[in-house]
Amino acid sequence: MNPRPNHPEQLDVVIVGAGISGIGAAYYLQQDHPSRSYAILEARGATGGTWDLFRYPGIRSDSDLHTFGYEFKPWRDDHAIATADKILAYLRETAAENRIDEKVRFHHKVLGAAWSSADARWIVDIERTDAAGGDAELIQIAAKWLFSAGGYYRYDQGYTPHFEGRERFTGKIVHPQHWPEDLDYTGKKVVIIGSGATAVTLVPAMAGKAGHVTMLQRSATYILPVPSKDAFANTAKRVLGDKRGYALARRKNIVKQRAVYQFCQKHPGVARRLIRRLNANQLPKGYPVDEHFTPSYNPWDQRLCTVPDSDLFTAISSGSASVVTDRIETFTETGIRLESGRELEADIIVTATGLNMQAFGGLSLTVDGRAINLADTVAYRGMMLSGVPNFAYAIGYTNSSWTLKIGLLCEHFCQLLSHMDANGYDIACPEADPDMETRPFMDFSAGYVQRAVDHLPRQGTGRPWLTSMSYDADVKLLRDESVVDPNLKLTTAAGAGAAGTVARHAEMVAS
Repeated sequence: MNPRPNHPEQLDVVIVGAGISGIGAAYYLQQDHPSRSYAILEARGATGGTWDLFRYPGIRSDSDLHTFGYEFKPWRDDHAIATADKILAYLRETAAENRIDEKVRFHHKVLGAAWSSADARWIVDIERTDAAGGDAELIQIAAKWLFSAGGYYRYDQGYTPHFEGRERFTGKIVHPQHWPEDLDYTGKKVVIIGSGATAVTLVPAMAGKAGHVTMLQRSATYILPVPSKDAFANTAKRVLGDKRGYALARRKNIVKQRAVYQFCQKHPGVARRLIRRLNANQLPKGYPVDEHFTPSYNPWDQRLCTVPDSDLFTAISSGSASVVTDRIETFTETGIRLESGRELEADIIVTATGLNMQAFGGLSLTVDGRAINLADTVAYRGMMLSGVPNFAYAIGYTNSSWTLKIGLLCEHFCQLLSHMDANGYDIACPEADPDMETRPFMDFSAGYVQRAVDHLPRQGTGRPWLTSMSYDADVKLLRDESVVDPNLKLTTAAGAGAAGTVARHAEMVAS
């Protein structure tokens, strides 16, 4: 690996990640601060993030695109639940028409960043490779702000638990995050392990071509059938035009999402019965709904899966797909043997077993020589970390469309920059009371969250340390309220440098 340069390039903002969050962040930054210099660093060779990475059959959104899309760019397709190719085209069109794509630097993997209070700068360590994946070189960029928009999971590695006897299986084992382009499943017996959003997408997508598809789940998941087209949104678009029709449909769907979530939280028993009834109505008479589609937890304790136009239930009803609820004892040469003694024959096994969470792309942070342990930090307004200056991040909602929150926090980030410019501040750093009560960053029982919870930041029990999952609450906090907050310390570079010198001297005296 080639050595780093002595004089790194100077930028105002470095955005990490060229997916839906990074493109959104760049748009707001350009609109509100056109004179600021920035670059988007992307480890892979293409924009689009998740929607370019995943290539498994049927990949689509499980949120409507009137809320999953950007507030500033209407979604014009008639399908509200859209396939990955349409979403990717929308993202790339957004980047191209705003010349954001010109700011993307591909094959730039951010390894870490070191903050200097004296200089009010991040020095960002980057591994740069060529498109062919040749020799890597370590370069550096200096930035006043670091904005992490890399999502919350590892791009290079999906989660697969240990399966006894896996090496015995003579067929093909595939994880959806690494789908082979040449995988031919025509007429094959396919077993998909899992019951989350990926599994319920794969089953109907593969069922028409495979010999038979079995969804093998350890426990049931709530499945909600929804129409792939939003009649209200399409009518509003025709009557009011793209921009106004989109805004109205977006507002309607925001209210609808929140109403469904709140109803499930307040009346879980009623919600459970309603979802069960919807499922039973889509399945053959006498189908064991309680065994395969009635979870032990309440609706929205984990993310609610949606299926457009009941495609999963249609595949089951046609006989081209089936669901088995059981535990795996071992893989065999020809398939899977279950704890019940039943054997499932398979030519292909798909391990739709989830993601590996990774905060901020796995980059390491240091502040004035002190390594930052994320588990010791507390999230501020859902977009910054206590004790970490000039660092912002984009994490969306888990109980509604991801992008709804991205837009709000990008607006707030730009408001903060404006306030700092107007008052001569260089540094913004949240400061939390060390004795403040905290709780996990994500109050979510999903397995991928629980596996990583000890390595994530914490959140408080009240504002501004509470990471809100309510769009209406965030509109008030991030859009309407002032950026001035006693928990956010704003300083100049000279003041911060002097304070750091005093603190380091005090440490030396104490030692």
